[in-house]
Amino acid sequence: MNTSLYGSSYQRPATSAGFTLIELMITIAVLAIIVSIAAPNISNQLANQRVKSTVSTIESALKEAKAESIIRRQNITVVYNSSTPKTITLQDDTSTVLSTYNIASQSTINQVITPTTVTEVTFQFNKVMSGGASVSYTVCDDASTSETPRQVDLNSIANINITTVGSC
Repeated sequence: MNTSLYGSSYQRPATSAGFTLIELMITIAVLAIIVSIAAPNISNQLANQRVKSTVSTIESALKEAKAESIIRRQNITVVYNSSTPKTITLQDDTSTVLSTYNIASQSTINQVITPTTVTEVTFQFNKVMSGGASVSYTVCDDASTSETPRQVDLNSIANINITTVGSC
């Protein structure tokens, strides 16, 4: 019997379909290096985002207080509470709470009112601040030392300006 060359069964040698231990270890080492480089940048980004969010909250509260004072034709006071939880509260002449804004617990806010004889931020319905006061809120983040601090300035005619400041 002649067997044809084409009729014989040819078996391929068995090959492995997985990764070797060395290949896996090198891949994990490369990933660890990439993560160690990226981790500080991610924490700085999160801190900057918290600062931006807090500044946005302060700006919203101030704009609402200004608008409410005009709409209601009465004085609206903005009260910053630095205890936990940190809040900004809007109150009318009778100390009725109109709105409350929550602030991230990691945010640090330094409120400076000029002149120092004025102790509260009050919007009058004639579109000016009570006592001719100007206010400055400097916002930083407790969790990071390399974030970019921001400042919310409110002048005596109730114009809001947001700037980036030097350091906390």
